Amino acid sequence: MNLVTGATGLVGAHLLLRLLENKQTVRAIYRTENAIAKTKVVFENYHKAELFKQIDWVQADITNLPSLESVFLEVTQVYHCAGLISFDPADEEALRKINIEGTANVVNLCLTSAVQKLCFVSSIATIGIAPGKLMANDETHEWNPELPHTDYAISKYGAEMEIWRGYQEGLAVVIVNPGVILGPFFWESGSGLLFAKVAQKFPFYSTGTTGFVGIHDVVTAMIRLTESSISGERYILVAENTSYEIVLKEIARAFAVQIRWIAIRKWMLALAWRMDAVAGIVFGKKRLLSKQLAQTLLDKSAYSSEKISVALPFSFAPINTVIEETASWYS
Repeated sequence: MNLVTGATGLVGAHLLLRLLENKQTVRAIYRTENAIAKTKVVFENYHKAELFKQIDWVQADITNLPSLESVFLEVTQVYHCAGLISFDPADEEALRKINIEGTANVVNLCLTSAVQKLCFVSSIATIGIAPGKLMANDETHEWNPELPHTDYAISKYGAEMEIWRGYQEGLAVVIVNPGVILGPFFWESGSGLLFAKVAQKFPFYSTGTTGFVGIHDVVTAMIRLTESSISGERYILVAENTSYEIVLKEIARAFAVQIRWIAIRKWMLALAWRMDAVAGIVFGKKRLLSKQLAQTLLDKSAYSSEKISVALPFSFAPINTVIEETASWYS
């Protein structure tokens, strides 16, 4: 039995579909009925509605240990995809509770149950920075706590520490660190917003660069790593290192829309995060931009996926292909 946490998100929903296509039995955690509807949409769009009926849904919360205990019965593999993504400083406590304490609960139940292996979805936000500017960041580069980090990155790093604790206590584990994951059907959050904004002809783009990867490659890597004998390792999942400008313009090309693009300068972001902070204080609006996130959008970061390419081996779909496929679903 495979257990998937975060089953109502982009990664979890696509992972459920792939596991069922591979004729695996799956159990999935949900918090509300409305959340399940998001996963159902994914299955229906891929014309796999019959497979959706095979999911063993259990209502639970990873921050509520008693609600989780029965969930782990007969589970042999766990895919821990659940987590909070937020860049609002007001969510610092929630990020720590869900991403760190929630992960600790999952690890503890894996240790006390018959779980054979745990796969955790982390982020490239926890990857250390290479010492040389011409070097790509990889799994050997250590996290530097002295550098500025978003609360989200700090919480995911703390979650990884819980995974490594489980490994030290005898649990087989593997961690994946995906870049920006591009995939369909979740247009109101994450990378889905990139497609939604371009469709609305939003003209601004950041000059920063980072790693991007397609959703299908992420779930393929997760399953192959979990079903392998590999344990105690983490793997960066990045198909290409490219700029936000190129990605947004590629999305516009896929949508066949013409946009007069405007590059966001450093001073613009500095003004934007301050205005966002004022709006949060005065009007109680949820923060979308922090000082640390603004800096991240300008950083020119690159990541190496050589480790997983050698370990499995593994090859990634080109990002332009991923964008074209994702854009077709939006249309």
